[in-house]
Amino acid sequence: MTGRRHPFPHPFPPATASAVACAAAVASLTTGCGALPWASDGSGDKSPVTVMTWAPEGTKATNMPGMPAMAQAYARWVNSRGGLAGHPLTILTCNEHNDSVAAARCAQRAVDEGAVAVVGSYSQFGRSFISPLEAKGIPFIGGYGASDEEFASPLSYPVNGGQASLLAGNGRQLAAACKRVALVRPDTLQGDRMPELLNSGLESGGRDPAKDIRAPEDGTDYADAVTRTLDGVRAAAGGTAAGGCVTASLGDHTDAFFDSFRRLRDDRAKVRISSVQGSVDQSLVNRTGGRSGPLEGAYLTGWYPVASDARWKPMRKVITDFAFGDNRIDPADQGVQTTWIAYTALHALVRQLDDEGVEDITSHALQTTLDRGSRAIDTGGLTPKLRWRAADMLAVRDFPRIVNAMVTYQTVRDGRVVAAQDGFVNVTTTLERRRTGG
Repeated sequence: MTGRRHPFPHPFPPATASAVACAAAVASLTTGCGALPWASDGSGDKSPVTVMTWAPEGTKATNMPGMPAMAQAYARWVNSRGGLAGHPLTILTCNEHNDSVAAARCAQRAVDEGAVAVVGSYSQFGRSFISPLEAKGIPFIGGYGASDEEFASPLSYPVNGGQASLLAGNGRQLAAACKRVALVRPDTLQGDRMPELLNSGLESGGRDPAKDIRAPEDGTDYADAVTRTLDGVRAAAGGTAAGGCVTASLGDHTDAFFDSFRRLRDDRAKVRISSVQGSVDQSLVNRTGGRSGPLEGAYLTGWYPVASDARWKPMRKVITDFAFGDNRIDPADQGVQTTWIAYTALHALVRQLDDEGVEDITSHALQTTLDRGSRAIDTGGLTPKLRWRAADMLAVRDFPRIVNAMVTYQTVRDGRVVAAQDGFVNVTTTLERRRTGG
């Protein structure tokens, strides 16, 4: 791709207050406040549409059990209303185990069992899972964004800007409030990319690069990492931590780091903490003490509106009515939210094919429709309207498939994750101008 296009041919409004979200943003997705999208989609007598959703469960590192659980709840809901434009939806699920071999096996199973798409899934091992899908032309729709291949493969159609947008956005958020920043991140190949991305945001706000603190992805005690973090922040300021901030992105083990941080820091009023959604959410705030816990006042960066936003009401209704108390599904979890958005996109694509008279929903038909992009996909204001035409791809080095570089700024106030400002923040320019190596 050459040149730089104006981001988002269908721009999201710069500021959308949650108070009017149900009346405005959700209106395009529902028939009324609290109503569900596509209340009836036909008789359900057409050929089934089979897709797969995978995620790691029961591992020592990051787990995302809510993603396949949300997919199953979505299928129960949509099938109770006639399916996807009359096509019954069949869900295959697979435990990716946070393992490259298991990720490849999940992808091969999707091929073997006739899945026409992989939807709303999580895996860090893009190299392992994308090749089997590409060989059979199976689109990967709305993955979590945990692997670089999701933003490079022509068969991938991301709904968010992945780790790149979160970290660049977090850097910009912290640049406005922090004199110095330390980044605590996993000592993995994926973690090695984090400093460059965070620093792009810090530098856009006139701040120095963050102190890079490597830590084990599956650690249980982060005392050593905390000590190195505080020493790094103090050293940058001649022995004081005043004005310093610590941002941690360790997935499921972020809570273990902040627990160690709470116990070991001796100047808690002078060091602000931060993270990104996916490492910190409302459930973690609750588990760590709410308003009296270490996360009170923390800065957070997310892809989507906060979980209490009215635009999530249709998803919450489906969870209440069709998840049957499945405690794997947390509506505040970004994996669950991404899965909802991914299936919203799939639903819109199948409806478009049905409107065009296509009776057999194949992987090729979905890919062709995605690439053509004759209709923008409306997610009810949870993202900008989405298209994946060549003209919609942002000029972001290493991540050429990004079409949505919007993030949200959030904070923890009185024990609740709330919006720090209304609307989305566009970090396209920050990503496009970043420098290799921080």
